[in-house]
Amino acid sequence: MAAPQPAAAEGLSGRMSDARDQERDEGEALAAEYVLGTLERAERQRAEALIRSDAGFAARVAHWEQHFAPLNDAYPEVPAPDLLPVIEARLFGLPAPRRRFAFLRFLAGAGAAAALALAVFIAVDPRPAAPALTATLSATAEPLTFAASYDAATEELTVTHTAGPNPGADSSYELWVIVGTGAPASLGLIDAQTVTRSLPALTPGATLAVSREPLGGSPDGAPTEVLVSGVVTSS
Repeated sequence: MAAPQPAAAEGLSGRMSDARDQERDEGEALAAEYVLGTLERAERQRAEALIRSDAGFAARVAHWEQHFAPLNDAYPEVPAPDLLPVIEARLFGLPAPRRRFAFLRFLAGAGAAAALALAVFIAVDPRPAAPALTATLSATAEPLTFAASYDAATEELTVTHTAGPNPGADSSYELWVIVGTGAPASLGLIDAQTVTRSLPALTPGATLAVSREPLGGSPDGAPTEVLVSGVVTSS
């Protein structure tokens, strides 16, 4: 193979030098931004991995930490926020005031100045969590049992077939809800071990029931043969 001409070799050397300079500059920028805390999560994780595996990069980070350390002297220490009222509100439903925490830092670099301000607002909902709503659908002479639970946050009712036989090849189980003195309203077929149905504003005292219907469901919009039922209660 012919040796590279002097001009070509010089050009190749220059490109390699440029690539090394660019890589070094990127490493310096990554180390500085890591110390400043301005990296996105993925970049911060990459920087932390480099600190553990690359002694040169770890030295850059140490250099920038030392470089920016004097900036902290201009700012007094801020006491930790009083989070006890927030915790009590979460646990016991006690009122908690809306709190605002602000953190301000000014940073300077060689030949330039930069300012960074970050404000964090924490709003606490003092309302206690809604009680869980549950029901057990059963009957004295019927081996069939279903367990129901209602999530008020998502307005979803979950019903699980916990005991007893399946409906059979020529019939279906159908789920119903009865509120007060109203007529039973179908919530669809129970066609799996566990089913979830959207049900806005279910309240304690409502009745859930399961009926046996012809295959595919009630033919007239009313329960044909109610097998088990249960009253929704809060816990």
